Amino acid sequence: MNYPHPIIAREGWPFIGIAAVLAVLIQSLNGFGWAWPFWLLLIFTVQFFRDPPRAVPAQSNAVLSPADGRIVAVETVHDQYADREALKISVFMGVFNAHSQRSPVDGTVRKIEYFPGAFLNAELEKASLRNERNALVFDLPGGQVVSCVQVAGLVARRILCYARTGQTLARGQRYGFIRFGSRMDVYLPIGSRPRVAIGEKVHASSTILADLA
Repeated sequence: MNYPHPIIAREGWPFIGIAAVLAVLIQSLNGFGWAWPFWLLLIFTVQFFRDPPRAVPAQSNAVLSPADGRIVAVETVHDQYADREALKISVFMGVFNAHSQRSPVDGTVRKIEYFPGAFLNAELEKASLRNERNALVFDLPGGQVVSCVQVAGLVARRILCYARTGQTLARGQRYGFIRFGSRMDVYLPIGSRPRVAIGEKVHASSTILADLA
């Protein structure tokens, strides 16, 4: 499940290839005056599918951000995936963020649940329960339970998850991707201490979201 690719996510290779072919073809036929929007499209596509390596903090009880983005929720809610009250921390990914997902904890995947749904703006709170989403519930070595949910956004139309039930993931290990705008919800045991605040920018694997209870 480790993903040793160079900088650009494999999910983006077809899109980058198509954009590059269009830009070259149109410039060769009509010149740069017609082709420049397609070169901009190529640049945007490359930046969207970038997937840079990140340093993983060594702190054993740290819950790491599963994605790049901005914190849009830190609140106590009911975690329907593990059927408990939990601290939820949500990360909104805009189109200029890297969109790969990485495990926030060291743990074994107890279950994976996919839910079809709407495609509301992922920044909205109601997107957590109404949008298309894919949930992983982790059992940690210390007995804690953490749920991590990929939530589709307004223009997202594909949630990709490569993890399997029963698989053990390491913190920072890449396990999924959402194409074109989305959200990640992380549900933690009550008593966990948040290390981030609403509006704060975070980076996958390198930002600590909270300390586990």
